[in-house]
Amino acid sequence: MPLALLVLALSSFAIGTTEFVIMGLLPEVAADLSVTIPQAGRLVTGYALAVAIGAPVMAISTAKLKRRIALIALMAFFIAGNLLCALATDYWVLMIAGIVTALCHGAFFGIGSVVAAGLVAEDRKARAVALMFTGLTLANVLGVPLGTAIGQAYGWRATFGVVTVTILGLIAILPKDKKQQTGSILREIAALRNGGLWLALSTVFFAASMFALFTYIAPLLRDVTGVSPEGVTWTLFLIGLGLTVGNLIGGKLADWRLGVTLAGVFAAVAVTSIAFSYTSRFFIPAEITLFLWATASFAAVPALQVGVVGFGKDAPNLVSTINIGAFNTGNALGAWAGGLVIDAGFDLTRVPLAAALMALIGLGATALTYLSARGRAALALAE
Repeated sequence: MPLALLVLALSSFAIGTTEFVIMGLLPEVAADLSVTIPQAGRLVTGYALAVAIGAPVMAISTAKLKRRIALIALMAFFIAGNLLCALATDYWVLMIAGIVTALCHGAFFGIGSVVAAGLVAEDRKARAVALMFTGLTLANVLGVPLGTAIGQAYGWRATFGVVTVTILGLIAILPKDKKQQTGSILREIAALRNGGLWLALSTVFFAASMFALFTYIAPLLRDVTGVSPEGVTWTLFLIGLGLTVGNLIGGKLADWRLGVTLAGVFAAVAVTSIAFSYTSRFFIPAEITLFLWATASFAAVPALQVGVVGFGKDAPNLVSTINIGAFNTGNALGAWAGGLVIDAGFDLTRVPLAAALMALIGLGATALTYLSARGRAALALAE
């Protein structure tokens, strides 16, 4: 394993921990800053929107930099935001600090995945991207519980301080790579005209499908399955393991057949979501279904990331980063869609059906992308 790839995975672990740990520390943050739980929850919304908006802006801003320099600059930006989080004295300072941190998030994962793919042979690119994103999945499995424990023991600000120190150490050992070239702002923007980039729309609906269910998993487990609060925690750990396994499997499958992998993953997410609508009433079947759902869900991540970069190979930094922004846009869409089902008066068991619908739309978007790409290729040959 190239050292740079390991550093990228550890960096994604640290950044992912910062993004998700706030969910485990909401009560402490709300009490300390004298705000309500819903107000504290808007810190998560603000972060996600900042990622979606800031990702392409930061990618274009760093286009002329060598990728290693761009990654270090983004990590420095992340450190500044993280320190501001640790020192925040009121709610709005913390909100601004989160937004500052989020601005580098999408560009880091976008450019980092391009670097990761460039570190290995052609037939291992998706697996390299999957390894980098393993840091993000492990952030859910290990980083969030550990960060929550640190925050509960020493105050929520301590968690952000620890992550800051970690990132400083990673910057110090990020090795140089002579293959990392500078880009062009005009070329990056021009690449958006590629019709294949509609694959990013598939990412939106993949994330929407995932978060339509994931956002409301706790009330589903508690009120439908009858799981205790401690049981919910262990189920989330099981889901985290499924996400990690799926990410690694997805990388191997994407290196084999990218289009087939994407179609199969979207179909599997739809099937497991529908199944959970029925198995959610029984503990063991519910746990098995959730593990399979999580595995299927994150198997899409490396395939989508490598696929988008393949379609936008003339400007990989920007298109890869846009895909990360699309993922966060889907987060918001999925949470809204699941809430809409509940607000409409439907039973909680109908929320997974909304997730399945989003997955099927994503499958349709993927099919249209590849049909469009084939049509363009055939037209080019005819000319």
